[in-house]
Amino acid sequence: QVQLVESGGGLVQPGGSLRLSCAASGFTFSRESMTWVRQAPGKGLEWVSDINSGDAATYYADSVKGRFTTSRDNAKNTLYLQMNSLKPEDTAVYYCARGLLWTTSGMDYWGKGTLVTVSS
Repeated sequence: QVQLVESGGGLVQPGGSLRLSCAASGFTFSRESMTWVRQAPGKGLEWVSDINSGDAATYYADSVKGRFTTSRDNAKNTLYLQMNSLKPEDTAVYYCARGLLWTTSGMDYWGKGTLVTVSS
């Protein structure tokens, strides 16, 4: 069965860095585009970033552009989100999802999320 498991969240000070991982199983990871989505406390879901399957091209929300980097290691079936220069407004539960928002298929499977807290 399809399974996505996020890890790497935790407490970090403003300006710090974290790397999130999403371990994928139950499908051919290399053939699927992947997406990061987050939900801040009391707020709705926000698209963060995605990465294509074929050429690994990446795209980012304006709020994280220049600070976050999405990558993938197909040999390890793992998706990554490197987060630098973190801000308090980055505090959220971060989810990885299979697929892309801007497609007919959309995102069909989601992980349970990992909490990132940016605070002094």
